[in-house]
Amino acid sequence: MVKTSEKFPGVEWIEGTGEFIKIDEDKCTGCANCVNVCLAGCFEIVDKKANIKTLEECMECASCWYICPEDAIQFSWPPGGTGYKSEWG
Repeated sequence: MVKTSEKFPGVEWIEGTGEFIKIDEDKCTGCANCVNVCLAGCFEIVDKKANIKTLEECMECASCWYICPEDAIQFSWPPGGTGYKSEWG
């Protein structure tokens, strides 16, 4: 199923199976770097830990994984043919 968003014109998300971002709660310190860097608003802080709010508009940029100082975010690309798709590449 293909989803679009008024927030990001020219972008589609092709639904896949499985999670491609996970948070290790034991490592997370609740610094909120992932919340601050994510343009799609995929993260929130709950009980002083990062939580995935939604991945429906994830741009798969891996900024959350890169910015996490504790290596608490595990990122893997979605299976081929699914996830983020843009008119611009």
